[in-house]
Formats: sequence, C-alpha cells, structure tokens
Amino acid sequence: MTNGKKDIEAVRARVGEIASEYNERGDAMGWFDALYKEAAGDTEMIPWADLEPNPYFKQWAETNGLKGDGRKALVVGCGLGDDANYLNDLGFEVSAFDLSPTAIEWAKKLYGTEKVQFEVMNLFEPPRGWIGAFDFVLEIYTIQPLPIEMREDAIDAVARFVKDRGELVVVTRGREDDEPLDQVPWPLSRKDLSRFQVSGLQQKDFVVCPAENDGEPDRWVITYAKA
Repeated sequence: MTNGKKDIEAVRARVGEIASEYNERGDAMGWFDALYKEAAGDTEMIPWADLEPNPYFKQWAETNGLKGDGRKALVVGCGLGDDANYLNDLGFEVSAFDLSPTAIEWAKKLYGTEKVQFEVMNLFEPPRGWIGAFDFVLEIYTIQPLPIEMREDAIDAVARFVKDRGELVVVTRGREDDEPLDQVPWPLSRKDLSRFQVSGLQQKDFVVCPAENDGEPDRWVITYAKA
C-alpha cells in the first residue's frame, strides 16, 4: 500500500496470481472466494471494492433519473454489496448474489440483511424462481474475469434474469474485437456483447466513458431491454 491507498498494480498482480493458480487447477471460479479470504477484511486488497457505487453506473443512473418505485432488481456478482445498497437507496427491492460466501458475509456486515437480500449463488445455478423475474438487472465487471470459453454461457445466464419489458445495464472494460487479451480481467468487445442480443435482449444505449489513465481501457455502459 502507498499512503494508505491501494497500490492498484500490486493488488491486480496478486489477483492475477490467484486466478492463474486456480485456473491451472481447473477451478476457474474458485479464486474469487480465495481472494476475499486472503483479504481478511481489508478492502484495500480487493481491487473493485470502493465501498461506494460504481462511478460509471452511478453517473448513468443520475443521467437517466433511475428510480426503483418498488420494482425488483438483481445485482450479479455483487461483491461487497455497494451497488446493491445504492439500488436500494433508489427505491428498488433488491436481491444480490455472489459466488463467494466470504464476500456475502462481508456484505451483510457492511449493509445488514434488512434492505438487500444477499445470497451465495453460482451464476449458472440460479433458483428457478429468479428466471425472468427482475425488472432491472445490473452486471458490473463480473463477466470479464471469467475464462473466455465461459463468456457466452455467462452472458446467456445473466440475460435470462430479465423479465419481459425489463432492463439490463452492463458496465465493463471495453476492447476492440481484434485487440489481444492479456491478463485478468479480460475486457469485453462489441462482438462479445452481441451475445446479449442473441440471448433475446435489444440494445437501447451504448455509452463510452474514456479511460482516466493512459494504458487503461475505456469503460462501456450498455443498456439492454427485453421486449
């Protein structure tokens, strides 16, 4: 750490080490809980844990005047629950899940259990009652750390949570279709994202947020709807 702030490059390097170790074992998703356990309650060790809503999503929500009005929302791969708590503040009835039991326990300590329904769950093994059940689904940075061969299945799994006339917002690092992939997290391309349309959603909006630092990919905020 440097001056009490994240040494983000060192943290990302450690994430890459843990992810590679688990991928070599054939356990592509086991590294998430391993990372949260190793952090031992220190949010500085989780590169995506800011204890506040994702800034790109928050900007989108404010620009679009997002309001819950009691509608049902789902946060995919919620981590420590910051975005789930924000959606609750906007008036949604929020469910949120993560594969990591450690992350969910941490989220409950941060935000309690009364406002948000936090669940330990595998994206590929949801409760039957969640399929097509949500008015608003939020996916931020959870597809990009998965192995490329799992990407289409992950996108299909996210899309099926959206109910008819519901909405999905995706926030991701972006890359060109022919841009080579380096290390975790692997940004999504427009070709990757087209899978959401194959899964039955319609793209409504595509916002490019220019990178704040040299060498960083742009962030994309994409809105989909289910007719």
